[in-house]
Amino acid sequence: MVGSDERARHWQYAELPGVDLLRARYIRKTFVRHTHENFVIAAISEGVEVFHHRGADEYAGPGALALVNPDTAHTGRAGVPEGWRYGAVYPSPEVVAEIAAETTTIRGTPGFVSPVVDDPYTVSLVHQVLRAADEGNALAADTLLRVVVTRLLRLNGGPLPRRDIRTAGARIAARARAELEERMAEPPTLERLAAEFGTSPFALLRAFRDAYGMPPHTWLTDARVRQARRLLDAGSTPADVAAAVGFTDQPHLNRHFTRIVGVPPGAYRRERKNVQDARQQLLLPSESWQNRQLSRTYAPKKETGPTQPSSGTRSESGSP
Repeated sequence: MVGSDERARHWQYAELPGVDLLRARYIRKTFVRHTHENFVIAAISEGVEVFHHRGADEYAGPGALALVNPDTAHTGRAGVPEGWRYGAVYPSPEVVAEIAAETTTIRGTPGFVSPVVDDPYTVSLVHQVLRAADEGNALAADTLLRVVVTRLLRLNGGPLPRRDIRTAGARIAARARAELEERMAEPPTLERLAAEFGTSPFALLRAFRDAYGMPPHTWLTDARVRQARRLLDAGSTPADVAAAVGFTDQPHLNRHFTRIVGVPPGAYRRERKNVQDARQQLLLPSESWQNRQLSRTYAPKKETGPTQPSSGTRSESGSP
């Protein structure tokens, strides 16, 4: 990588409902522990990303995908001095479930098994989704997204475990979470929250961390940013959003929003507003362009040796 500038674009494409899109290059960026409502499919093209996931650091380098299921706490940072560059798609659970039901045999709620998969072919497909969205090619963007999700579920998919609330601690943690969500703008102290449920602060802290992978105050910040995104999507200004979700002021919102989402709330809102304002005539590139893109996607790779699929791709002609 040349230079030291960090840059990111977090946007939506009107013809891919339920999907967020991201292109980014980060060097010093550190993502604090947070969650996503959607799936994370991050395709690394340069450098290395390290993210803490379910108790361990995971490393994703060029040609690898970082995969995170919804509501799973994780972090993110550079694994090498030059940082990392990647493109990502964030399909909603509903989008993934629809694709899984049509193209896989997974029973129950579908999800990813391993947080890192080495598969340069799918990394290329993710970047093709982003390029098609940029160029207004709805047919290619939708097709390629479905190929990406299907391929990853076939390579690395399975049913997500059910989150049954069985223990008393888990039940208290769930009640505390609901209370914090209800009182997001003016939350109680840990001591008062514990007293409301007849337990001690440290017992509540342990139960909450066990259930949600982070302490209550970290979860609350994450929840505030989630709600801030919804309000920005609906057209609210960052200043109004900061007050509504309980941040002290707009700079307070800016700091936490950027540490979790990767872009400032103002830039995030501009992209959302562009999507809302730009539901105009759909640009359909030429048929030859579409055929060329799809032929690149489905074309079998040339074999130089014995006829064996390359490691981690299982590529078959005409099959994701």
